[in-house]
Amino acid sequence: MIHHSPVNRYIDREKSWLAFNARVLQEAADETVPLLDRLRFLGIFSNNFDEFFRVRYAAIRRLSLEGITSEELPLTDSAHKLLGEITEIVIEQQSESLRILSRIEKELEKENIFMVNETQLNREQELFVKDYFIQKVSNELVTIILNDLEEFPLLRDTAGYLAVKMVMKAKKEGDEKRVRYALIEMPRSIGRFVILPAIKEKQYIIMLDDVIRFNLSNIFNIFKYESISAHMIKITRDAQLELDTDQTKSLMEKIWTGVKDRRIGEPVRFVYDVAIEEDTLAFFLDRLKIDATDSIIPGGRYHNRRDYMDFPTLGRADLVYQQNPPLPVNGLTMEGSILQRIKKKDYLLYAPYQSYSYVIKFLREAALDPKVISIKITLYRLAKNSQIISSLINAVKNGKKVTVQIELQARFDEASNITYAEMMQTEGINLIFGVKGLKIHSKICMIERMESGKVKRYGFISTGNFNESTAKVYTDVTLFTAHTQILKEVGKIFDFFDVNYRLYRYKHLIVSPHYTRNKFYKLIDREILNAIAGKPAYIKLKMNSLTDFRMIDKLYEASREGVKIQMIIRGMCCLIPGIPGMSENIEAISIVDNYLEHPRIYIFANDGNPDIYISSADFMTRNLDSRVEVTCPIYDEEIKKELLDTFEIGWKGNVKARIHSEKMENKYRKKSNAKPFRAQLETYNYYRNKLEVIYETVSPDGEHAEVVKSDDATNENN
Repeated sequence: MIHHSPVNRYIDREKSWLAFNARVLQEAADETVPLLDRLRFLGIFSNNFDEFFRVRYAAIRRLSLEGITSEELPLTDSAHKLLGEITEIVIEQQSESLRILSRIEKELEKENIFMVNETQLNREQELFVKDYFIQKVSNELVTIILNDLEEFPLLRDTAGYLAVKMVMKAKKEGDEKRVRYALIEMPRSIGRFVILPAIKEKQYIIMLDDVIRFNLSNIFNIFKYESISAHMIKITRDAQLELDTDQTKSLMEKIWTGVKDRRIGEPVRFVYDVAIEEDTLAFFLDRLKIDATDSIIPGGRYHNRRDYMDFPTLGRADLVYQQNPPLPVNGLTMEGSILQRIKKKDYLLYAPYQSYSYVIKFLREAALDPKVISIKITLYRLAKNSQIISSLINAVKNGKKVTVQIELQARFDEASNITYAEMMQTEGINLIFGVKGLKIHSKICMIERMESGKVKRYGFISTGNFNESTAKVYTDVTLFTAHTQILKEVGKIFDFFDVNYRLYRYKHLIVSPHYTRNKFYKLIDREILNAIAGKPAYIKLKMNSLTDFRMIDKLYEASREGVKIQMIIRGMCCLIPGIPGMSENIEAISIVDNYLEHPRIYIFANDGNPDIYISSADFMTRNLDSRVEVTCPIYDEEIKKELLDTFEIGWKGNVKARIHSEKMENKYRKKSNAKPFRAQLETYNYYRNKLEVIYETVSPDGEHAEVVKSDDATNENN
């Protein structure tokens, strides 16, 4: 067979990421999205950009400067050329975001919400802003006069600064006017949006930046200037974590040093207010040693629009999404023993549609249960005041042996994880800091309980972090199970963390870095053979990112042999669907909506008896080859049906679904004559409609439960 081989087999991963962020921007532009949520999406868009420049752009810049090629760069692209193309896309997206913000502000005015600057205040508001500055802001300000400094101060990564220019009064007529420059760092301890006194039914908000601008004369009153101006600037630094090679230092010490060294990382982006005077801009570029090789981005009057994620709601519930309350999981209860339920059958939790409280309930019960002897868990990103951590500390205080593998190199969570690690160490929790050269990204937990003189295991395996805060906005699935063989293999993974020179074998779990790639190749090959034999053959994949070229080639091979492939990929997709002779049997969509789509669910037809897996791994090179990831098979037929059903609901989406394509246009997937079908809302309705009312009595020892079921879903559940 002659294989069609077009010039482009892959989409560049950075451009694909920028296309994803453009989908976030589409949500900000979408007039059907509530107004204050549109501002939230603008904040997410801006926050995403910050991380992109700190990580991905910085990595390509390093390749460009070092003249190195990378496996992740298509052969047709040089790093230097790619930098230029990215900068062009970024400037256009930034401009579009400003246009969208302007439209949103006009819409807010129709709702009697007004954004005002320091020149638009009435007398009462002026007095309020002066008083607010004195009471709340002035003591928090860091202000630096720059002209006489031998060494330019270090600008903090992604912090906002006002670049101040003062034109001084001439001492005598004919003297050349001197210019003084200063920097004011925006305080992070104060909210960015200041609510001004309302006037009748009209509400007013001023940015903290403008509160400072209004009070410039107060800040600089010792200087005799004839004019003063202040424009926003921001710098983004390379966030690569450089680890010390000093053998005498612990991993924790090395990471802590690396995190601190990030603050002096190379600048990779400089954003400035396009209205800034040329001489002021030139002064700062020169003193910061930023040249044309760096990304210099003209922006608006305000930077760090990520703060819009926390825009005040002003009591306007009509201008935000109405959040559906998390539903109970059929058959699980917050009363009585959750372990006794799991002993009888597996359960699936799909957050945030269903309550994440069951995860906390599981750990709290394990902490108190006299028969539980040990708890083992992997942690990657944690909530600010983590109930997971408090449950584990509670367990160790109750005499349980608690082992925690905490990933100290979880990007941007390093400092938080070190703090938690120190806290747990102090409490007597046994900590494992992972395997040299491998990030541990798996989401697994196992407890051991003495039952009739034998050890019985219970556990949960998830697609997402054990983080009760993000579980409110990230969609993820978690399997609760007492399956003996699966949990025995979870135990092997913890053994591998301890003794990582030994290679373990697994019959049920698929574990990176040793087995995931080849196992998925075999699953795809089986579908190919079935398609050739005329049997049912399909692959359904739901993930965050598909960027591994070899895995893409494997999917192209399956498509050519007639395997039907449906993919729901929220973020980067380097595969090009729908190309005759290469990928005509592949369709791919992205859903971007109120919740962040995060599960990894992999479904293979298997001649009518589908194999279904949940996983911590995307189809990215790092997840397949250089991290510890866990993919878990689903054996319970009800849960299999549930995952198939929810995949189909996502696939039917035609309101928030966009089509992945070679041109990355992010076209909405609108089906002619089809009713609007919003996948996230329909997923919630699916779980609500499945609910049964359960009345139960539990025996004092927690071993037996009498259950009465009713198929009649009450109003309480609706």
